[in-house]
Amino acid sequence: MDNFIFRNPTKIYFGKGMENSTGEAVGEFSHNILLHYGGGSIKKTGLYERITASLKSAGVTWTELPGVMPNPRLSLVQEGIRICREKNIDFILAVGGGSVIDSAKAIAAGVPYEGDVWDFCENKAVPEEAIGLGAVLTIPAAGSESSNRAVITKEEGQLKRAFGSDLLYPDFSILNPELAMTLPPYQRACGIADMMAHLLERYFTNSSPVELTDRMIEAVLKTVIHNGPSVMMDGDTYDAWAEIMWSGAIAHNGSLNTGRLGDWATHQIEHELSGIYDVAHGAGLSALFPHWMRYVINQDLKRFVQIAVRVWNVDQNFKSDEETAYAGIEALEQFWRSLGLPTTLSELGIPGDRLEEMAGKCAGETEKPQGQFVKLYKKDVQAILEMAL
Repeated sequence: MDNFIFRNPTKIYFGKGMENSTGEAVGEFSHNILLHYGGGSIKKTGLYERITASLKSAGVTWTELPGVMPNPRLSLVQEGIRICREKNIDFILAVGGGSVIDSAKAIAAGVPYEGDVWDFCENKAVPEEAIGLGAVLTIPAAGSESSNRAVITKEEGQLKRAFGSDLLYPDFSILNPELAMTLPPYQRACGIADMMAHLLERYFTNSSPVELTDRMIEAVLKTVIHNGPSVMMDGDTYDAWAEIMWSGAIAHNGSLNTGRLGDWATHQIEHELSGIYDVAHGAGLSALFPHWMRYVINQDLKRFVQIAVRVWNVDQNFKSDEETAYAGIEALEQFWRSLGLPTTLSELGIPGDRLEEMAGKCAGETEKPQGQFVKLYKKDVQAILEMAL
C-alpha cells in the first residue's frame, strides 16, 4: 500500500427533501450568491421553485447564470467570473449534474485569479484561493459533488481539460435521490457508465498489495451493477436510486484512491472524443474502456481475472487465465449494452478520420504518455481508438 494523505471536507446532506435545506446550508457561508444551472430542467421539475423559496427564507439573494451544457464551456465560466467580480459575489450554488458543478468550480477558482482561468488546465498556474461553493446534485454520475477536480472545454481548439485543487471541494452538497427520477433513460445509463469508469480507473493499479481498496471498489461496482437496471425502469425506485447516487459520490470522493495510484488514461482519451464531437462523457467511456482493457490486459493478467471472478461472477478457468479475463471484459460490455450504451465509436457516429489528431492531442506530439497502469504514447492511443471503431 502506498503512502497517502486523505481529507474530504465536503458536508453531505443526503435523502428525501434535503433540497429544502439549501437556504440554511448556503446561509452559513454567504447571503449574496451566484445561482448556476443548466438548460432549465430544474424549472420544469419544480426544483428551482423549492430552492429559491429556501434561499428567500434564509435571506439569501442571488444572481442567476443558466446555460451550462454537457462538457461545460470556458466562455460561460469566463462570464461567471465577470459576474461574480462585478457583483462582489463570494459563493456559488451549482444546481445540476457534474457539468454544472465543474463549471461552478472553475468560476470559483477563477474569480480571485488575475490571469486566465484556462491557465489551470494547462498547468501554467495552480489555484491559490477560491470563493465558496455548494451543490444540489440532480444527475448521479461524475462525482463532482464531493471531489476536488473539474473538467471544462475550450471552444477554440476543441480542447477538454481537467484541473484539480483541494480548494475545489464543495463546502456542501445536497443529494436527494428523488431528483434523479426524472432523468431520461440515456442520461441515466451514461451516469452509471461514468461512475463505473471512475471505479475501474482506480482498480487498475500497479500498487500492491491494496486488498482493502480492491474489495471496496469491487463492492461499489457490484452495487451499481445490481441497482443499475432498476433505475433504468420507471416507477418508485427510491432505494435503488439512493444506492446509485451514493455510489457515484463514493466512486470519486478520494476514499478509493487511498494507498494506490490509478490509471486515468481512458478518461484522457475520452476527453479528446467529447472535446471534438461533444458526446456524452459516460457514453464515450463505455465505447472506449473495454478496448483499453484488451490493449493492456497483459500488464497484470491476474488483476483482470480477479475482477472477472469477484465482480462479474465469471467461472474461473484455472487452465486459462486469458479466457477468464476476457470473459470479464465481455461481461462489462454486455452490461453496458443492456443499458443502451455504445461499446464502439461507430455507435456514437464517430468516423475514423480524426483518430491521429485525437491521439496527438491526448499523448502530445512530444510523446508525453498518458496512464499509470500502462504508459500510453501517441501510437498506443491511436491503436486503442482504432480498436474501438
